[in-house]
Amino acid sequence: MNSLMNVTRSCLRQAIAPLLGLLVFLMIWQVASSRIDTMLGKFPGPMQVVEQAQNLVAEHRAQRAKGDAFSERQELRIAERLAVEPDWQPVRRQYTGAPTFFDQIITSLVTVLAGFVVASVLAIPLGIVMGLSHFAHQAINPIVQLFRPVSPLAWLPLVTLVVASVYTSADSMMSRSFVVSMITVTLCCIWPTLLNTAVGVQAVSSDLNNVSRVLRLNWFTHVIKIVLPSAVPMMFAGLRVSLGIAWMVLIAAEMLAQNPGLGKFVWDEFQNGSSQSLSRIMTAVIVIGLIGFALDRVMLLLQRKVDWQSGE
Repeated sequence: MNSLMNVTRSCLRQAIAPLLGLLVFLMIWQVASSRIDTMLGKFPGPMQVVEQAQNLVAEHRAQRAKGDAFSERQELRIAERLAVEPDWQPVRRQYTGAPTFFDQIITSLVTVLAGFVVASVLAIPLGIVMGLSHFAHQAINPIVQLFRPVSPLAWLPLVTLVVASVYTSADSMMSRSFVVSMITVTLCCIWPTLLNTAVGVQAVSSDLNNVSRVLRLNWFTHVIKIVLPSAVPMMFAGLRVSLGIAWMVLIAAEMLAQNPGLGKFVWDEFQNGSSQSLSRIMTAVIVIGLIGFALDRVMLLLQRKVDWQSGE
């Protein structure tokens, strides 16, 4: 009984600080928003954001209802024609309504994860090579330091021009705006994983390297059995930073590339300039922050699953 009460008190103490901080933040936000006037009206407070969040949910449901009604009408027409022409081959069309806020969230997640995966596939092997070879480190590091600080706004025009001249596919699943946003994300988020992997590989203890020599492990086995398990903590630290950068870069990339994700939602609302635009933009800002936090927690959980040093 006492242990249960101690656990309960511990949980309450851990919950009080975040709740208190959130409450203070909401109070400051409400007071500040009531004193800020813009060309579109008052800056939105928490209640206005909640209202717009409910509106976005309602719009999503309404759009889904239209899509379902479209599918039902289409199936009805197909059934009627097949009754008259049994040999007719029907062609079913997808509902082409405007994407909802939730559709745009999914588009952004797919884009950022695609860019992040490509960056990780490139960065981890290259980081291992840099960590194992002093010559490779000296050769690659100046290039990394040159391009690492470059803003996505500088990469985006170059990527757009290159993709426009090279990528000619008409595949709706891989639109040009998606490819531009994905490559921009890759170019900006590759560096933390690359550098942290190299540092983690270089930090492998000499005792483990000596064991590898005694066992006469080949290069590939040495990397798999010795290097990677030891470098996992630093590697995942880089992956977490890279994913955070990827999510931030994506919003700017989607604004300019017009990829139909959250960045385009924010840009369209800014251009719209209606009385509700500020509230809808602020709602998107909150959602972007929550998704970024969730992605970081997922990476942390994944690290704990694969890191033998975590004790799990």
